[in-house]
Amino acid sequence: MRTASLCAFLASRYRLHVVTFAVGDPPPTPAPAADRWDWVRLPVHRRDLAARSIRNASRLARGVLPLSDRFSQPDSLSQVARAIAGRRYEVAVVEHFWCASYHDLLAGQAACVVMDMHNIESALHARCASSDRFPGRWAHRLFARVAVRAEREWLPRFDLVLVASDADRDRLRSLEPGARVAVYPNALPRRLPDPVEEDHCVAFSGNLEYHPNVAAVRYFAREVWPALRQQDPRLRWRLIGKNEWAVRRWTAADPRIETTGAVDDPLRELARARVVVAPLLAGSGTRIKILEAWAAGRAVVSTHLGAEGLPARDGENLLLADTPAGILEAVTRLLGDRDLRRRLGEAGRAVVDQQLCWPVVWQGLERSLAVELRKPSDAILR
Repeated sequence: MRTASLCAFLASRYRLHVVTFAVGDPPPTPAPAADRWDWVRLPVHRRDLAARSIRNASRLARGVLPLSDRFSQPDSLSQVARAIAGRRYEVAVVEHFWCASYHDLLAGQAACVVMDMHNIESALHARCASSDRFPGRWAHRLFARVAVRAEREWLPRFDLVLVASDADRDRLRSLEPGARVAVYPNALPRRLPDPVEEDHCVAFSGNLEYHPNVAAVRYFAREVWPALRQQDPRLRWRLIGKNEWAVRRWTAADPRIETTGAVDDPLRELARARVVVAPLLAGSGTRIKILEAWAAGRAVVSTHLGAEGLPARDGENLLLADTPAGILEAVTRLLGDRDLRRRLGEAGRAVVDQQLCWPVVWQGLERSLAVELRKPSDAILR
């Protein structure tokens, strides 16, 4: 969603050239429309626990971050070099820190090179270490140190670094004062979800393979759901998102836990829930799952960390709780109070409409790029 927001902004103002990755054959050209698409082919690799453990052990031994080796292989760099050969760009936007090594390639052909940080990787790994168990805790601590070194090395080279929140901006400035940082919030297109009938369920949404989401599902399944399940025999817990296999060990044995797999319209699915939970213990950036729940007009229960970086006000546009007992109390309260659910959902929807929809955040991005973006030209994403 963040990448789509940037693409839509650039495509509305410049001739847009998108260079992105595909495993195997490229899919059909996606939206938003661009003047040119090029695909960088990545080799297939296994995603089971054993394969990932071996890869990460190798990364720790070499002192490289997860995914940076996969997306910045010499063959990938060569493919990008061929795609942009002979072209000049006013601005080049690199998505995700694990692609930071593309800077030097792009700097020779772009007047301005921008890094878009979906997360602060050092903070993400440090928080994952605090919520994980051994050996994951140990690995994340080491990766956090690797990330600090890499962020200090690469971020000052970029003309501008975009982050999702004021908290991430302050974190990066403290880590590397030489980086030029601007806030570009996560946001959604402005639209209303289709009207749907509300089900008697609580929902959690996201890519269920992503480590902070795995930890959140495990936490809720062990510490909160058993009590909720016991006190309300009709209640169901619905997990909305792809890669449901990654959390199956905590969900498969309970017929009242549902998984949807990938969905075409997350707002529609979220609008069917009575309450949306975001019991996150780790993460960086800001959580689009909360934005989507707000856009769907749903009441949200989140940890303080889950709502970090968002204009979240406890009791005003969501409920905040950081303990199993607190989350249980908040969810139970909302399930039994239709008026409170409606009030919080409407307030969350207003936040998205007034502060965190694409047309609004584009205004700030335009100001941040005003010096670098002086005339219509080409733009490259990734």
